[in-house]
Amino acid sequence: MDVSQYLDIFLDESREHLQSLNNNMLELEQDSENMDTINEIFRSAHTLKGMAGTMGFKRMQTLTHDMENVFSEVRDGNLKVNSDMIDVLFQCLDALEGYVTIIQETSDEGDNDNQPIINALNSCLTGKKAEAAAPAEEKPAKKSGGKKGTKSKAAKADAKTDEEKKEEAPAPAPAVSMKLSEEEQKAVEDAMMANRKLFHITVTVQDTCLLKAARAFLVFKAIEDHGEVLATNPSTQDIEDEKFDFVFQILIATDGEIQPILDAIKTVSEIGDAVGVPFSGESAVSAEEQPEEEKAAADTEEKETKEEKAETLPAPKEKAATPAPAAAQTPAAAPAKKPAGKPAVNRTVRVDIEKLDSLMNLVSELIIAKNSLVSSATSLGNNSNQLNDHIEYLESVTTNLHESVMKVRMVPIESVVTKFPRMIRDLSKKLNKPIELYMTGEDTELDRTVVDEIGDPLMHLLRNSADHGIEEPEIRAQRGKPEVGSIYLDAYQDGNNVVIEVKDDGNGIDVEAVKRKAVERGVITEDQAAVMDDNDIIRLLFLPSFSTAKKVTDVSGRGVGLDVVKSKIESLSGEVDVKSKLGEGSTFSIRLPLTLAIIQALMVVVGDEKYAIALGGIQTIEDISPSDIKTVQGSEVINLRGSVIPLVRLDKVVGVESKRSPEDNMVVVIAKKGDKLAGFIVDELIGQQEIVIKSMGKYINKCKFISGATILGDGEIALIIDANALM
Repeated sequence: MDVSQYLDIFLDESREHLQSLNNNMLELEQDSENMDTINEIFRSAHTLKGMAGTMGFKRMQTLTHDMENVFSEVRDGNLKVNSDMIDVLFQCLDALEGYVTIIQETSDEGDNDNQPIINALNSCLTGKKAEAAAPAEEKPAKKSGGKKGTKSKAAKADAKTDEEKKEEAPAPAPAVSMKLSEEEQKAVEDAMMANRKLFHITVTVQDTCLLKAARAFLVFKAIEDHGEVLATNPSTQDIEDEKFDFVFQILIATDGEIQPILDAIKTVSEIGDAVGVPFSGESAVSAEEQPEEEKAAADTEEKETKEEKAETLPAPKEKAATPAPAAAQTPAAAPAKKPAGKPAVNRTVRVDIEKLDSLMNLVSELIIAKNSLVSSATSLGNNSNQLNDHIEYLESVTTNLHESVMKVRMVPIESVVTKFPRMIRDLSKKLNKPIELYMTGEDTELDRTVVDEIGDPLMHLLRNSADHGIEEPEIRAQRGKPEVGSIYLDAYQDGNNVVIEVKDDGNGIDVEAVKRKAVERGVITEDQAAVMDDNDIIRLLFLPSFSTAKKVTDVSGRGVGLDVVKSKIESLSGEVDVKSKLGEGSTFSIRLPLTLAIIQALMVVVGDEKYAIALGGIQTIEDISPSDIKTVQGSEVINLRGSVIPLVRLDKVVGVESKRSPEDNMVVVIAKKGDKLAGFIVDELIGQQEIVIKSMGKYINKCKFISGATILGDGEIALIIDANALM
């Protein structure tokens, strides 16, 4: 059977489990005795191993299996977590992420066995076993009071009882009835004539499973190597159509034993349990022999019994007949954690971003159509009440549709920032600096296209804080700072924007050092340096290939970083701001729009042309007399309610001739960027309008203050002014 159709599901789930492993491993490093974390790691590793094995990725399965072995010993108390083990396990996770990347690109896991990592995992395992071997043998001989000696005896007794139970199990097993069609009945008779063993297996799927049919298919595939499926309940067609709850039954014929088949089924991801009992020919009931109502009642009763059994299986008290308590405790811990970690997945639907883009384009066209109707209604005058009613309804629909689509596209930035604690942990070790990362606002939502792009800029800022910001431990001690440096990643919504701040309590930016470096490299002259303020000097750090690092390392020093941050954020119609105080730390603030597709804008007229200004950045609109304008250092400003605000004449910026007389009062649009204000002088206002942003491509890509264009209702093109760039 071809499992390639499940490759996308495998990749998505693998990434989820790897991220869970990364997060839990960081928690384990802080609290090595936390059994909840250990059990969660074991469960994720076990699931990942089963998924890889089912898909046929043997190298990935082997690596995960060895990792699972280590945690099995940790969970049983035979192995202690230490720093060296955590380092090896993180190497293991990196190797697994490498496998996932290769599988995504080539549909194959490659030929890297990662033998050094496997050897390191086995060293963790064998080193502890060799250390524990002698005491385990001595203690039973000395006295029965030793814990290890007692456990060893119990384990031997359990193992012996297990073997005895395997031999005795078939005899007292209850008969199971199953409704068979004529063809299935004949298949059963043929199997019995061939002296094959028949088993009835009840498979329970986890209630958090999203694709039950896919899991059932993988169960059938797992059975193929061991036997033949004769019948199912419900029918195979119903199973394929997911017309079953979370339990289905299989009747199989095999030449071997039942245990290997059950083990193979349990390796399939999201299979909760598989229970098998012998099936005799007398148990088979045809459709004519048992009334439908009676059969339905029997099926329901049997299903409930199996579900109860699956639920109570992990609890040692419920399963008193099982002679291996140590084995019973192993599954008990893992399922207890599952409900806590999975609820969010149930509410998530994975949607291809191309489908969302297509939906967004349709909404965009709908809004353009609405704007055309508005334009037509205006030209018809006041005798178009019915048309206006239709327009109002259309406007209501498009607004609701727009909001719904935007909510679908909005995703938490958590998907980007969850990888950063691990990165800071690795940097802390590499730089020999104790560093702690604190994150807030991970649930802040942004447009999916923006979230996909902000990972690299945030990574550069965090690396910059760790390398340049946080001082060496000796320097921090001299300054009376805590030994552990702190980096803060905070995200929050501010109006129609999302602000992400990267802050540290380190050295801050040495403005004089930046100034000297800039003069030395010829970026600025001595005269320019003398008149530049601190903010202007700090902005030089965003120039390409500019770095103040004294040596080049694999962390930084090549002048690649802050220029990448600036160019990437500006391409997303955002901005970067820096505040720093020498000896106390720095704060880098990124301000991004919530969405890049449809915005509310203020339409204005300059000369004979129409322009749009994003409404989110506009604070107020003022009517200003020419006599109120003053000149400061050659620039026009106004004093508005105690604030001195610089003015920008848009007609001069865009190169058109204003239609207003110099004596007339001026319309000034006051825009805000962070804590700065600026006023844009326009000829007249059209009003607020919802517009669709269209990229200008390469036509005017060098014009920084134009962020795009939109199509108006009358078919005209209006350019969108980027107020942030002008400020």
